[in-house]
Amino acid sequence: MKTIHVILLTAFAAGFAAFAPAIGQNDGQSVVASPSGGALRTMPHGTYQCALPGDAGGEAFIEVAEETFRIFTASRYESTSGAGTYILRGDELTFTRGPKKGQQFERVGDNQLRKLAAGGTRSDLLCTRRGSR
Repeated sequence: MKTIHVILLTAFAAGFAAFAPAIGQNDGQSVVASPSGGALRTMPHGTYQCALPGDAGGEAFIEVAEETFRIFTASRYESTSGAGTYILRGDELTFTRGPKKGQQFERVGDNQLRKLAAGGTRSDLLCTRRGSR
């Protein structure tokens, strides 16, 4: 092999090694470009417990059991009413099929979603991931 080929291959390998770690960093979640401009993502798998804020004189939060759901593979979810799919564009999650179809949430943390009311206004309902099962 000629010296120039060795030098070029070495330079290419060094350049690739320098940039490869930055290419795949996305906090361990799937990310795909969306035609609408926002990145398509997935939420961490697990059960999301939904609750309303309590008050200083009583409970810190009031669980709303009928809103609880579990997210698992392939952008799917299940609740006590059935199963369906969701899409997460940027920080906006929309349930696209199943019993929660049409409901929208805003991602407010790595493991938290705030339900959006009609017109996109934030509601008091906050869903927090309890664990991976």
